Amino acid sequence: MALDLYQRLGLKRGASEAEIKKAYRSLAKQLHPDRNKDNPDAARRFGEITQAYDLLSDKDKRARYDRGEIDEEGNPKMPFGGGYGGRPGGAAGAPPPGFEGFETNFADTADLSDLFEGLFGAASAGRSGRFGGFRQRAQQPLKGADIAYRLKVAFVDAATLAPQRIKLADGKTIDLKLPKGVEDGTKIRIPGKGEPGTGGAGDAIVTIAIAPHAFFTREGNDIRLRLPVTLKEAVLGAKVKVPTPEGPVMMTIPKGSSSGRVLRIKGRGFTGKSGARGDELVTLEVDLPAGDSELESFAEKWNGGGNPRSSLGV
Repeated sequence: MALDLYQRLGLKRGASEAEIKKAYRSLAKQLHPDRNKDNPDAARRFGEITQAYDLLSDKDKRARYDRGEIDEEGNPKMPFGGGYGGRPGGAAGAPPPGFEGFETNFADTADLSDLFEGLFGAASAGRSGRFGGFRQRAQQPLKGADIAYRLKVAFVDAATLAPQRIKLADGKTIDLKLPKGVEDGTKIRIPGKGEPGTGGAGDAIVTIAIAPHAFFTREGNDIRLRLPVTLKEAVLGAKVKVPTPEGPVMMTIPKGSSSGRVLRIKGRGFTGKSGARGDELVTLEVDLPAGDSELESFAEKWNGGGNPRSSLGV
């Protein structure tokens, strides 16, 4: 006896959508023709499970199949037993006694499209408009499943859109170009790098995970950096090296700079979707060494500074 669609996938009726998908993917890997070139039975079984998955993964088709309205091929079942062949007293395909000539007249004059539309839906009835004129519907080739990947990208690489290398499930390694506007959670689709299928391979879906940095943080398309400076550099001004995603650059610290002052280095942030690049925002932090006797002696003699808390009302 031919297996029904559930039995082909090794399932029982009432299986969930997830169970159907899991069973198909497992069997497809085992039976795919590329892995069984010398086994014609595997190719036949692959076609059977693909046909089963194609029908059972469609909610409407599955419901009609479970109700017995369509067969394993997806074709409507004849509501009147499929003809005269099974009736007693007559040869297969012939009408019973007393009905001679009925079949010819019926087929020539009666249009049962309304009846079959009510039983099977307009799409099925529209294939013929005549009793017995249904044609087998062609099975659509099934595209293979997508494969999900997670790629961890260094913070600096994401900021500079450096090409990334990723190893796929088939063992091949490809170079991946990061898109403008990339951020944590961005998904990149690589066509044709998923599971194989009769309708072509699925896609690879790569989710980007940007790794945190030791001293850079992201704010939109800008990068923030807290930069320690000496008291002398802050008071007298200086030129100092500042790290950026492309490497260190020289930056001028204006005289009299206090902690918290923000300086801007243009075009050293992340690239937005428009192609415009953000900036690097550098926050100065005056670093006072502990236990510096010379600095302590200076501070004891210095009467300047005023009251920096006056704006707070204290």
